Amino acid sequence: MSHHLHRPKVVGSTSSPLSSVMRIGRHSMVKQTVFTLSLVLVLYLFFNTFFLSPLSPHSSVDSASSSFSLFNNNGDNSAKKVKIYMYDLPRKFTYGVIESYAMARSGIKSPVSDDSELKYPGNQHSAEWYLFSQLGKDEKHRVDSAVLRVFDPEEADLFYVPFFSSLSLVANPIRAANANAGNGAVSGVYSDEKMQEELIDWLEEQVYWKRNNGWDHVFICQDPNALYKVVDKIKNGILLVSDFGRLRPDQASLVKDIILPYSHRINSYKGDIGVENRKSLLFFMGNRYRKEGGKIRDVLFEILENEDDVVIKHGAQSRESRRAATQGMHTSRFCLHPAGDTPSACRLFDAIVSLCIPVIISDRIELPFEDVIDYKKIAIFVDTNSSMKHGFLVKLLRTVTEHKILEYQQEMKKVKHYFEYEDPDGTVNEIWRQVSLKVSLVKLMINRDKRLVRTELSQSDCSCICSNQTGTLTTL
Repeated sequence: MSHHLHRPKVVGSTSSPLSSVMRIGRHSMVKQTVFTLSLVLVLYLFFNTFFLSPLSPHSSVDSASSSFSLFNNNGDNSAKKVKIYMYDLPRKFTYGVIESYAMARSGIKSPVSDDSELKYPGNQHSAEWYLFSQLGKDEKHRVDSAVLRVFDPEEADLFYVPFFSSLSLVANPIRAANANAGNGAVSGVYSDEKMQEELIDWLEEQVYWKRNNGWDHVFICQDPNALYKVVDKIKNGILLVSDFGRLRPDQASLVKDIILPYSHRINSYKGDIGVENRKSLLFFMGNRYRKEGGKIRDVLFEILENEDDVVIKHGAQSRESRRAATQGMHTSRFCLHPAGDTPSACRLFDAIVSLCIPVIISDRIELPFEDVIDYKKIAIFVDTNSSMKHGFLVKLLRTVTEHKILEYQQEMKKVKHYFEYEDPDGTVNEIWRQVSLKVSLVKLMINRDKRLVRTELSQSDCSCICSNQTGTLTTL
């Protein structure tokens, strides 16, 4: 048997130079096709990895920013941050306000030589202090902040004006009865009205204020009456407020401004979720008699004060009242939040950090950070008319199951850091994130404002436009 394999002869088959060329051509085409497909695959993988990768749901940057960071391995994220310049205001607008407040209350006897001796007094409007002090720290202390402080105003996207406007409002405990009507304060004592006017005088001398008509400036006026005398002069800017209760629609809106949470006045609840230690159904402690929208409180007192498992009591601001409020909120399932003189109050945030489900009775309340917090998951909303029906509120709350209460508490525990000003990743970081989201709108308004101003000037200044004999308008 032969061990050699012989190819069978094909009758009529002959080899020719043409067939050889065709075989070589086909082989070359196959190689070219394989190469092309391989190249396409490589390019697809490259672009999919570096440009088309979906962002994490928690990411706050777009694909372009993500790609930029991949090609810059130095770990510097500053290019993504909004650049903010904090004005170095004259001392009287910052530490001077704290000093005046302390001297009026015998906290100190005379002006201090070292500002570090001054302590901002704890109150529900402390946001202005936390924003100021955080921007004053080194960049390494502002972890995950959406803004980068710059010291060259030419680099800035936004300008922060750190006047302690809420503290200034109450710095002098002796105020004229008609001070809020704009007639000034008692002669010879601290005048918040005068400070507001001096702030505007100082700002109007600044080139960066005049450059864009104030659109790129950020002001904090958390107290409902803060900066009331000059608000029309700063209304172009981003206003950081607690609500719009004292502001007109042409002065403030959710489009350009930011709602801040009050600083909670009672201690956060340190325990876990649960109902075992929460024996009271509903708790409220505060002033029974209020003005305007707060008149409902008196009605609610009459309806609720004789209900079982309901604790509702009158209490003014004091250390003793805060202790009682802490005890009450930490041992109740629900905490009542009716409107006061304005739609919101720090009681709402006291309740949240206490894991006491807020029962909000306010028909026009604004709430902070609603793009990241679904308040329907952490609070119960009741319209004013329904709340004043005898038996309605208590009956409603008694229908909420223990399982649902635990769900509310679990959600509050998830979001409570948004209301903790001292948390490194808490309220202050979220405020700056909210501010950073306004930059596109600011740029739009600046460009639009300049266009409209130019149009008005062009229409009013006839010397700028002349007509030639053919009727063509020519701009000089």
